[in-house]
Amino acid sequence: MKIRPAVAPPAAEDTGPARPPAEPPSDDRPSDDRPSDGRPSDGRRRWRPNPEWTLAILGSLLLAVVLTWPTMRHPATTIPGDLGDPTLQAWQVAWSGHALLSDPANLWNSNTFYPERYTYAYSDTLLGYAPFGMLGSGFEAAVIRYNVLYVLLHALAFLGAYALARQLGANRWGGAVAGIAWAYAPWRLAHSGHLNILSSGGIALALAMLARGHGWSLRHGYRPERRRPGWAVAGWLVAAWQVTLGFGIGLPLVYFLLAAVLVAAGCYGWSWWRKRERPPFGRRLLVADLAGGAVFGTVTLLLGLVYLRVVDLNPQAVRSLDWTKMFSPPLIGFVTAPGDSWLWGERHAAAREQLSWPPEMALLPGMTLIGLAAAGLFVSAFPVRHRVALGLGVAGTVLLGLGVTLGGDGDPGYLTLSNLLPGWDALRTPGRMMHWTSLLLAVLAAGMVTALAESWRRPAAARVSRAAAALVLLVPLALVTLEGVNRTPHPTVPTPPAAMRTAPEPMLVLPAGGVGDLNYMLWSTDGFPRITNGLGGFEPVTQAQTRVAVATFPDAGSVAYLRGIGVRSVVAVPSRAAGTPWEGIENRPVDGLGITREDVDGTLVYRL
Repeated sequence: MKIRPAVAPPAAEDTGPARPPAEPPSDDRPSDDRPSDGRPSDGRRRWRPNPEWTLAILGSLLLAVVLTWPTMRHPATTIPGDLGDPTLQAWQVAWSGHALLSDPANLWNSNTFYPERYTYAYSDTLLGYAPFGMLGSGFEAAVIRYNVLYVLLHALAFLGAYALARQLGANRWGGAVAGIAWAYAPWRLAHSGHLNILSSGGIALALAMLARGHGWSLRHGYRPERRRPGWAVAGWLVAAWQVTLGFGIGLPLVYFLLAAVLVAAGCYGWSWWRKRERPPFGRRLLVADLAGGAVFGTVTLLLGLVYLRVVDLNPQAVRSLDWTKMFSPPLIGFVTAPGDSWLWGERHAAAREQLSWPPEMALLPGMTLIGLAAAGLFVSAFPVRHRVALGLGVAGTVLLGLGVTLGGDGDPGYLTLSNLLPGWDALRTPGRMMHWTSLLLAVLAAGMVTALAESWRRPAAARVSRAAAALVLLVPLALVTLEGVNRTPHPTVPTPPAAMRTAPEPMLVLPAGGVGDLNYMLWSTDGFPRITNGLGGFEPVTQAQTRVAVATFPDAGSVAYLRGIGVRSVVAVPSRAAGTPWEGIENRPVDGLGITREDVDGTLVYRL
């Protein structure tokens, strides 16, 4: 029999108690568990890639490409979801990059909705993706950029949830299950056309960084020796970036972090009073929190002021609570998958018929995830009190997600927050609280999987081979992956007519109104000419007036109106005009109107 030499126990870490000296290092040892501080003998610190996180990043990218397929099959010509909101959001990313490079002072005054102002803030802006908007130019670049972002945001969601689960005390198996279950939850497939809703990876990543910076985990609580002020600053900056992607998802994060700060301060004060001594915190960490929190608060405030300005200019932009009531899901929605789910879509068709608005009410986080999280309430690597807290968090977010369905009026509940918290009334879709519900479920599931994995290392299970244990642990991993498989449509994006590149601006594109305006916004990425068209979270008064005034174009009245608001040309696409007031526009005479008409490859250009 071979005698294995004793080895020194690993340093304290977030995934479990120290092992006996005779136990070999585990594959589940966290990335910061090293026998030394990483400095060579000469005392200088040298950077070395961390195998776990290198693999996690590469794995997240590969998984994203596979589970969003066929997004990257034809990234220059197709787009996931539909031809509505994705084309708007492709324009948004392109505009922010273009504006910041060419004319930052007019970032908020976009080239659409002419002659209105602050038009870039007519919906969630995705401003945080502006650096991507600086890469390339034109229509094709905008489509490719959107598809790449669509894949990357899924990778970031996985990586953020993985990092959070690991920081809170899960091992690598638990982190992987949490990452896939959250990033590819079935309910997300209902939002394949909403880049702003899918872009939530920064939430989990910010929480992971903040927890790491403060030396805190679910498994071990607060450990002052693990404080890292730099990670705390990074967490605040990521949270600020998340807010720049839109208040629809960012505002709940703002209030969560505010509540977390107040609770943490209260617990700190209570511990100080009870023990008659100040708990260790540190000046550097306090400075990091103050600086990072100031950046976070400033970004939130500045963006909020922009949206308030939009409301001042457009009072009709205020959304009443009737919107919240309309989008409040029934309880069955939380176990109903959207139609784009490969595994559950057809099986849940009958349940979706009971939902008045399935895109916002089919909220299944995953059957496997629900089962693992339920088991995690009883068997987990996390302490009982923290499991209870996570369970209460799940229940609370579900009740909020019900909106007015809870108790018949949502008060107390979601409408209470709408009445008390500034800006909350603009969050018209309670079901989007599923971001938080599914994240809490993922953490519970990670604790359960971690406990299962660690049970194989106990003496009673010594006869079980590592290969057999890995096969058992692959089951939950495979199941959550299977539930994330999509059948999302990828329609071909209509290309802009060549006439738009030569027509004088400002211009009007006909037929106007509806989803077509979203396509025109994307078309305008070729040079960003000013256009009167646009579609956002509300309709400005001038746009409705313009649509009515030009219903009979070309005639004397419509020409005079367009000249009056400064429009210099009209681009009409007869092939898109069927069923609109402009059907047959190519047969309408222009004699005596003082304008010219030119046919450019089937598109009509009227110069006023």
